[in-house]
Amino acid sequence: MRVSVLPEPPYYMVSFTSQRTDAEDGYGTIGYAMSELASQQPGYLGFESVRGADGFGILLSFWKDEESIHAWKAVVDHVEAQRRGRQDWYSRYEIRVALVQRAYGFDKDQ
Repeated sequence: MRVSVLPEPPYYMVSFTSQRTDAEDGYGTIGYAMSELASQQPGYLGFESVRGADGFGILLSFWKDEESIHAWKAVVDHVEAQRRGRQDWYSRYEIRVALVQRAYGFDKDQ
């Protein structure tokens, strides 16, 4: 995974922290499909994710505005993935939405 290149703030960040179950049944395929589908949505800016060996993961997605977030939540294929997540893939998750007002970083290569 790489660090997303994002515009200057303000923009929104959706934090999805989750604990996986042992079920695999299409998880990787659906996850890839959702990342591709999300990238085609109006207002999408990027995402970053990581998952530990213990199944705990954090996915951050970045959006232009709250309307874009609401629209993504309602996309039919995403709704189905959410259902499968609750049914099969996650024992717990939390979603948090935040307005990013300031961002800065460091890149040794630049």
